[in-house]
Amino acid sequence: MAKRARHQEPGPDAKEAANVQQADEPGITKLERLCAPVEHQGAGLSKGDVNLLLDSGIHCVETIAFMPLRKLMDIKGIGEQKANKIMTSAKLLVPMRMVSAAEMLEMRKNMVTLSTGSSQLDGLLKGGVETGQITEIFGEFRCGKTQLCHTLCVTCQLPIDQGGAESKALYVDTEGTFRPERLVSIAERYGMNPEDVLENVTYARAYNAEHQEKLLVEAAALFCDSRYGLLIVDSATGLFRTDYSGRAELADRQQALNRYLRKLQRIADEHGVAVVITNQVMADPGAGPSYMGPQVKPAGGHIIGHASQTRLFFRKGKGENRICKIYDSPNLAQGEAMFAIGPGGIVNSEEKEKK
Repeated sequence: MAKRARHQEPGPDAKEAANVQQADEPGITKLERLCAPVEHQGAGLSKGDVNLLLDSGIHCVETIAFMPLRKLMDIKGIGEQKANKIMTSAKLLVPMRMVSAAEMLEMRKNMVTLSTGSSQLDGLLKGGVETGQITEIFGEFRCGKTQLCHTLCVTCQLPIDQGGAESKALYVDTEGTFRPERLVSIAERYGMNPEDVLENVTYARAYNAEHQEKLLVEAAALFCDSRYGLLIVDSATGLFRTDYSGRAELADRQQALNRYLRKLQRIADEHGVAVVITNQVMADPGAGPSYMGPQVKPAGGHIIGHASQTRLFFRKGKGENRICKIYDSPNLAQGEAMFAIGPGGIVNSEEKEKK
């Protein structure tokens, strides 16, 4: 039998470091790590400095690593010298190195995807909705956008091998369409405890475009405190279209929307969550003859087109059937898949027909 080593009580610095290490969530580095000395990859910050960062909407080191240095210097009480120390420490704690295409391929193979609830739709999306990117869903009313959002709130809580992320979801509602009772029926479909499912979904109602943008600051803090895998904004453009009206405010609207989408992308990058946004449509008379389908195009113009990595176009089919078309994607081939809306959320079209 091996001889047991004599127990040695760790010093106060070691205890504090251990506590901070335990407090870190996977993929999240607490700001307290910056209080360590420079020789220990810290920046020598005081608690007052940490509070200044928190008051500015910065809740983890990842946020600092992804932000421009000038934004850090704009914080009152953080001078140029201190900002450089903080940024140097952040880059050490959150390394952002170049990788080969082979490494990138392996990283993408291990990427978590969230099931949509329909194997047909999952097949079209090569597994489901990807984490770490923005997925846009647009289409006319009653085409299944909100129903998919409700389904994803439940499937993201499933184990990874069942198409989930074992994590919570945040639902930002701008149109008053969120219904918790839908989550209950979807949870029952998967044999999950409805009470647990509801507790794992955080809901926020946005009442104007400015409030919608401020909610992202609260979301970033939330993602640092607990494990989230999904952020839904339903819809992303609705309030911007009503708060900014007419051609006179078009430029201001697009700038505000661009700023908002950039913040969404930063959240996806920093926390690795799947960001799903729904979008409204507008008439497009020049799209082609009417027999080719609905003459609509997504709202938001090129701003939202460039911000979203994957864009899905939903349209109505026969009865409860719906059709999803890959509108734009860097890795998914053009194609369509049919799905249906059932009591348990998004299902395969043939399942609905059998019922």
